[in-house]
Amino acid sequence: MIGQLNRFVVFCPVSNENPNIVQNPSFISVKFRSFCSTRLTQQPQISLTESNHSPNSVLATRVSRLARTEGQDVLFDYLHNTRSLTFPDAEHISKNSPHFVENLLSKINTNKDVTRSLTRYLRYNPINEFEPFLESLGLSPSELSSLLPQHLMFLSDDHVMFENFHVLCGYGIPRSKIGRMYKEEREIFGYDYGVLALKLQAYEKLGLSVDSKFVKVLEKLKELGFKNDWIGGYISGKVSYNWNRIFDSMDFLDKVGYNDEQLRSLFETNPALAFEGSGRKVYVLFGRLLKLGFKMNEVYSIFMQNPQILSGKCANNLLQAVGFLVEIGMRMEDITKTVSAHVELLGLCPLKAPKTVCSELKVERDGLCQIIKDDPLKLFHLASKTKVKINQRVVQQDPSTHLEKTAFLLRLGYVENSEEMTKALKKFRGRGDQLQERFDCLVEAGLDCNVVRHIIKHAPMVLNQSKDVIEKKIEYLKNFLGYPIESLVTFPTYLCYDIERINHRFTMYAWLRERGAAKPTLTLSTILASSDARFIKYFVDIHPEGPAMWESLKKSTSS
Repeated sequence: MIGQLNRFVVFCPVSNENPNIVQNPSFISVKFRSFCSTRLTQQPQISLTESNHSPNSVLATRVSRLARTEGQDVLFDYLHNTRSLTFPDAEHISKNSPHFVENLLSKINTNKDVTRSLTRYLRYNPINEFEPFLESLGLSPSELSSLLPQHLMFLSDDHVMFENFHVLCGYGIPRSKIGRMYKEEREIFGYDYGVLALKLQAYEKLGLSVDSKFVKVLEKLKELGFKNDWIGGYISGKVSYNWNRIFDSMDFLDKVGYNDEQLRSLFETNPALAFEGSGRKVYVLFGRLLKLGFKMNEVYSIFMQNPQILSGKCANNLLQAVGFLVEIGMRMEDITKTVSAHVELLGLCPLKAPKTVCSELKVERDGLCQIIKDDPLKLFHLASKTKVKINQRVVQQDPSTHLEKTAFLLRLGYVENSEEMTKALKKFRGRGDQLQERFDCLVEAGLDCNVVRHIIKHAPMVLNQSKDVIEKKIEYLKNFLGYPIESLVTFPTYLCYDIERINHRFTMYAWLRERGAAKPTLTLSTILASSDARFIKYFVDIHPEGPAMWESLKKSTSS
């Protein structure tokens, strides 16, 4: 099996036995190969080329990050729910067309409720879907004008093009390369239904050679359930990969006891384990931990709960820390205890050499060993090259806390072991029972349970506050400000502002309203989300006595 990922990236040049097929342009363009092909060296390494296009373009800095994020969400919702594009298509387009999103935001007032304004704009102003689509494929805005089809606005209007686009995606061609293919070899996208897939299959059957270890890596990842898009997303065009070493790393994990489910979880939470350093750190890091006396299930637990330590920098720091403890003569069982309790900090902190620390403290190595044994946190205070605020770091993780938090997120609608779940575990702060308590707080205030789920998934920081704070802000919203609880649906980040800002701004607004200088029903976001300078311009300086009132409010709080 050759596998579907990057079929055109790993083939060797065609032999002379089949020259007529490649030379025949009606089969498939020779240029088609050149888009993704790369030269194989004599060693089992393959360099893959990718586009450098990034959705975080510096051109998209004229609007706030929050406004851009809301703009992307609205565009996704429009493409997925209104225009019926698939979830992956809508998500990729919305997150990888920064210039188009910026142009959309220029049509509305971004200082007001962006989500509501932009949703309303799109309701009455359908977009040319080819613009964000082509930009998301790696094309720059300057290239689009000559590529936009005439008299077409919707992707569904060109079924053939969209079908061939999905055929290329299905073969593992990165979306960021498809834009160049669209620009230079448009005929590829004009093949009738099924024709392109047949041509690609025939191309594969020409007898081209391919690196066998690369094939085995792909087969193993596919056996674990990974799709082409996932694999292609983590292969960099700027790196050469030693497929022998990567395959041997996977085989090593297999032999030491990892089952398929555990392997999938490890690679899913941190693809660097397979691809970064071509798997070398698997041998070094796992071997060192096993040598210290850790059992396989303990190593598995450490890496699942702290996937970030598999990154190059953290892995090096952890290995250096273990070496430090060995060098000062600490016993293996004590090293194991220190690593178990403080693995996150060990990954974060580069350490000085033991000789340097001993010299600074004027102690021998056995004396330094005893100091750290008595209080392991002294290792970070005395030996770290960088200042670390221990009280702001998690120095030990309780596995039950992790499970409770995961259980809460599953109830919230996140998919187990997904990339989205991994990100959510980092965004939500607190134990599972605390998060549930805060969630229930919003439901008890009068919001539907499904509405609260929607709010939390779009604004997770809402639950990063204590129950008491959330209750206080809800009470203030309803009883003092006079806004209905439903106001949180369109502006949940109200709950994230400190009570002093809320009090100052709404007291000022109420004062203006009493004097007829402000509209009676302004939205929460209009009053809270604007910058200080903008608020003063439109809510303070608008009245002759406004500045004096504003200063009085601030002084009353400080006193």
